[in-house]
Amino acid sequence: MNRMNPMNRHGSSLARVRDAIVSCERCARLRSYCRRVGEIKKAAHRDDVYWARPVPGFGDPAARLVVIGLAPAAHGANRTGRVFTGDGTGGSGDFLMRAMHAAGFASIPTSRHPGDGLVLRDAFISAAVRCAPPDNKPLPSEEAACRPHLEAEIRALPRARVLLCLGKIAFDAAWRLLDGWGAGVRPRPVFAHGGTYEAGDGWTVMATYHPSRQNTNTGRLTAAMLESAFLDARRRLAAEAR
Repeated sequence: MNRMNPMNRHGSSLARVRDAIVSCERCARLRSYCRRVGEIKKAAHRDDVYWARPVPGFGDPAARLVVIGLAPAAHGANRTGRVFTGDGTGGSGDFLMRAMHAAGFASIPTSRHPGDGLVLRDAFISAAVRCAPPDNKPLPSEEAACRPHLEAEIRALPRARVLLCLGKIAFDAAWRLLDGWGAGVRPRPVFAHGGTYEAGDGWTVMATYHPSRQNTNTGRLTAAMLESAFLDARRRLAAEAR
């Protein structure tokens, strides 16, 4: 039986949430960095017009699975305006989409540009931070300032039940939200790849390493490992629907 997300009772529509994210100017350091990257550009994208604004989530409004990433890549989502999109062949976007496609959550196994035909099914991709941070390292204050955007997106997804966190920053952000909703647990679970944790109000939190090149190029995270995480999420959702 599908259960409605109890946190959605006073939720905003995704369109309103998106508008609030895109227009956000809360973090001067991040906004300055994103604009500067969009002006200087990368040689391979010198003819592109960079998005260079905060990046909203993307996916199925009826999603039961919410994938939480870290932040936009400077020349990926900060350029294209769509999460995990445009960071090149072998980048985190393609690596993630191959796993999601294998588990039936994505229509194609790549994520190159917003007009590529990618459609997510029963999944929505969000992020702990919405602006590309220097060196991919947001400050704790910046994650805290961005937390209301993550909360608003999840509240606007009425069927969301499973949070699949890509990396420790996303994992911690998920538990902070659940704590604020009275759905956290004590002691708070420790991040571990492959971990699955039951929270209050029917929420499930899953953890995997982030599909950054630093992790995938070194073998810390393999394609099989990430695919396994999404297949586990699929099985969990299928069992809940019965």
